[in-house]
Amino acid sequence: MSQEHGWASQEAFAHHAGLDRTYISSIERGRRNPTLDVIVKLAHALEGRPADLLATVE
Repeated sequence: MSQEHGWASQEAFAHHAGLDRTYISSIERGRRNPTLDVIVKLAHALEGRPADLLATVE
């Protein structure tokens, strides 16, 4: 994720998304579930649509 968009670290991505690095880490590890607002922030940071992030969820 981060290398494709040029972020050197999870911290840089989190800052770009307007979120805390520990929150991003918790989502990645499955310890937290993002709210719809967070999904929107992540999608915008990745220059995509929220639906793109949810497309693989079954």
